[in-house]
Amino acid sequence: MRPHPAFADWEVLRKECRIERLRRRGPGGQHRNKVETAIRILHLPTGVVAEGDERRTQTENYHSAVHRLRVKLALQVRRTEDLGVPHPAWSRHVFDGKIRINPRHDDFPALLADALDHIAQAEGEIRPFAETVGSTPTQLLGFLKKEPEALKLVNSWRAKAGKAPLL
Repeated sequence: MRPHPAFADWEVLRKECRIERLRRRGPGGQHRNKVETAIRILHLPTGVVAEGDERRTQTENYHSAVHRLRVKLALQVRRTEDLGVPHPAWSRHVFDGKIRINPRHDDFPALLADALDHIAQAEGEIRPFAETVGSTPTQLLGFLKKEPEALKLVNSWRAKAGKAPLL
């Protein structure tokens, strides 16, 4: 069973990517359009693309693009095989039933991918997975709302299954 690409350490994931340095509009004052500070990353196996160009340095844009790529992979790539147990990182972010994670945290894309994979297999039902990770449906819904596209995706699955949308 191949793990979800959002779970992969960046050093492993980078081998499957093409990284381009670009010129883009954005902050920079008099040096604007003179240096290639924007970054575009293409994940070759899936075709998922992410960019970072909002910062003045290539390094900051690189980190933004990597995080965006992992979030996009979490949203766009579904595992279809038997998923088994939840990702081990859940134990670091669920305390007394509450899911505590910042969307900018390095674990966020992996947890998002794991949640979406399990919810997809349950046709949009969130309660079974919430209980599996030791939380509640309300907490899991709050987690999904941290990435609005994730909630739209779950609601599209629910609509296909004839279920009411989550709010």
